[in-house]
Amino acid sequence: MLEPRNNNELPPIPGKRYFTIGEVAELCDCKPHVLRYWEQEFPQLKPVKRRGNRRYYQRQDVIVIRQIRSLLYEQGFTIGGARNHLSGDEARSDTTQSQQIVRQLRIELEEVLRILRR
Repeated sequence: MLEPRNNNELPPIPGKRYFTIGEVAELCDCKPHVLRYWEQEFPQLKPVKRRGNRRYYQRQDVIVIRQIRSLLYEQGFTIGGARNHLSGDEARSDTTQSQQIVRQLRIELEEVLRILRR
């Protein structure tokens, strides 16, 4: 987990509406306690909480978590720097998120194409 890895190597995000913290931890290659910590540090990260205080993340949350992971582990930002980066320039943040969505869709479409060619 401590080795910086490229977000392109992360598994594709399934087409589900909600994800448990365990699923998100696998999708983002980080541990659940790290996700809970990031919730406290990044106001953009607000998973839905249901009975028993269980967290359910939506697709947009997973994309934000991958962006946070990239800022911290790959680009060398501190927590404060990543927080400022995410909240400081919303237009740039939206562009980055859009690029991640496009990249994710491309991976999923390539997988569908691979399946169809079999």
